[in-house]
Amino acid sequence: MKISSAMIASTAAAFLMTLTIAQPAAFAADTKQETAQETKQETEMSEEDMRAMVEQSMQMWQLAEGISIEDAVDSMKLRANSLNFKLVADLPLSEQVKAMGEESRTMRILAFCDALIAKKMVEYNKIFAGFLPCRIALVEDENGQGWVVTMNMDMMLHAVDLPPDLQKLAQQVRDTIYNIVDAGVNGEL
Repeated sequence: MKISSAMIASTAAAFLMTLTIAQPAAFAADTKQETAQETKQETEMSEEDMRAMVEQSMQMWQLAEGISIEDAVDSMKLRANSLNFKLVADLPLSEQVKAMGEESRTMRILAFCDALIAKKMVEYNKIFAGFLPCRIALVEDENGQGWVVTMNMDMMLHAVDLPPDLQKLAQQVRDTIYNIVDAGVNGEL
């Protein structure tokens, strides 16, 4: 490909434009970083407290006897569909690990969402974007036993004070996710 003077001029103009735009953005990023560091200092907690908080933020269920991870996945997909809760992602992480040349026990993450409820929650408070979409992981332990792992949905309910209409929607999401989990744990088709 032949490089013309017009291409050089347009590249130079784009570069200068980037510098002009990037300077305020860089300043804003520095400011945000300082604020994040200040916040970290104000909210630091002991490692023990942090571990306890993380442990309490997750819930795990062992798959019922005779239920494979694939059975659980099929059951959860069917249950979500029957409840009008959309499967928005299916991430077979162990397959990616294997494609990268390493062995892996099964790790698969299903993500579900009701987009209209999600929109209302995020419009009310951006913190809810961090909870989206609702993820349910299926993992195989060292003994070949399957497990379902998901966020403690009650923590989502109490992340912020919600008005009654949103509290009702948040409870609906919690109940739906737990319904989907139950279907998977028990292999209910």
